[in-house]
Amino acid sequence: MAFKAEYLWIDGTEPTAKLRSKTKIVADGAELPIWGFDGSSTNQAPGDKSDCVLKPVFVCPDPLRGGDNVIVLCEVLTIDGAPHRTNTRAECSAVAAQYGDQESIFGIEQEYTFFKDGRPFGFPIGGGYPAPQGGYYCGVGADEVFGREIVEKHMDACLAAGLHLSGINAEVMPGQWEFQIGPVGAPQVADELWVARWLLYRIAEDFGVSATLDPKPVKGDWNGAGAHTNFSTKAMRENYDAIITACESLGKRVEEHIAGYGAEIEHRLTGMHETAPWNVYSYGVSDRAASVRIPWQVQVEGKGYIEDRRPNANCDPYVVTKLIIETCCAALAD
Repeated sequence: MAFKAEYLWIDGTEPTAKLRSKTKIVADGAELPIWGFDGSSTNQAPGDKSDCVLKPVFVCPDPLRGGDNVIVLCEVLTIDGAPHRTNTRAECSAVAAQYGDQESIFGIEQEYTFFKDGRPFGFPIGGGYPAPQGGYYCGVGADEVFGREIVEKHMDACLAAGLHLSGINAEVMPGQWEFQIGPVGAPQVADELWVARWLLYRIAEDFGVSATLDPKPVKGDWNGAGAHTNFSTKAMRENYDAIITACESLGKRVEEHIAGYGAEIEHRLTGMHETAPWNVYSYGVSDRAASVRIPWQVQVEGKGYIEDRRPNANCDPYVVTKLIIETCCAALAD
């Protein structure tokens, strides 16, 4: 009996890449093959040299189709087998392997916002604004929470797919939510985040709702949407001095990290709405207005992890995890 394999890949759209997918029918018992696609339609190749290659790198059960069907996340290669210029996973994998002895793990908090009929889900029909943010965060009730049915189906789908989903919650704006992937190492944490994003888009599609990763979906006095990235190494999980070393190291490569943390980051990192300014680096214990937060229990216990609060919701998690490993692990190795 044949099964369906949904091949996913990340395209070349700038400044923020999109997910693409298509279905391959695979004979029962056969290995998942490399496949191809028209790169001229995904901003990844010119029309006269349009072929690009899909190489399976992460496979999980397909919770939407069920049965023996699978989701297949792929790296994009050129026809000579080299990583495509848009393939950020290859470099992430290399950096993770280089510092593999430090046993890095991540937890990524993916915020997103539902839109329906051109407005955030839960904003008044016909225009205007709802009550100010505040009561929506982790709220309950039809006057404060919008899209829960979609969120519940997405949570169940992620669990059925075997992803390291560790939680969900409603966020501070109507129609804004968050899910968390981790703790798990790189590049797998990024693999799973991309699959979870695809599942979110696909499930919301059935409700006539879109999910956006726009870092500032509503201008004005509303929180943006981030992808707070929690990180630790073996040394950090054993020693508070390593926590401080990691925090200090991130302050030495601010411009490079900001450039890799998602498009239009300056619209979100303003110094307001629980953010630090994009061009000023800071860290502190229990400080959600700092670039990097050290959780209070980490200080108390003298070990643990840090939270880089700067990455945007629309970030490429391969780029974010690569940068954090590169910066922190190099400093911890000295």
